[in-house]
Amino acid sequence: MHIHILAVGQRMPQWISEGYNYYVKRLSNKFISLRLIEVPAARRTKNSNVTKWHQEESERLLAAIPINSVVIACDICGIAWSTEKVASCMQEWMNEGKSIAIFIGGPDGLAPACLNRANYQWSLSPLTLPHGLVRIVLAEQIYRVSTLLSGHPYHRG
Repeated sequence: MHIHILAVGQRMPQWISEGYNYYVKRLSNKFISLRLIEVPAARRTKNSNVTKWHQEESERLLAAIPINSVVIACDICGIAWSTEKVASCMQEWMNEGKSIAIFIGGPDGLAPACLNRANYQWSLSPLTLPHGLVRIVLAEQIYRVSTLLSGHPYHRG
């Protein structure tokens, strides 16, 4: 199964890249591949507004969705899924031959166009998390799901 994290923003701090890459390496040689696709954030100026930024970023995210993907938007107003629920859904999507595309918004969140396009909205926490940290949390959860599905003891619930 191919999982694509589609994230607004580039040039993350080194600790974010290291944390994300740690779990990607642990996923290697498993039945799940994880790929990060970064899209540039909209240029914020005094004369532009959030609606314009959202539109630019949403166009970039929507254009990056791989064919035949289930689309999940990370959003604080989404549903809080347990690791077991994510594993169950991923198993179902793998059986159907689907890929997964997960949106991470920019500093102003996701535009309505991205939320409307998403098949699911997933809340990782009721807290507002730094967008870079969300990359690490997603990578860890995807790794955890892969161990759960393969019966590895990393996931202990």
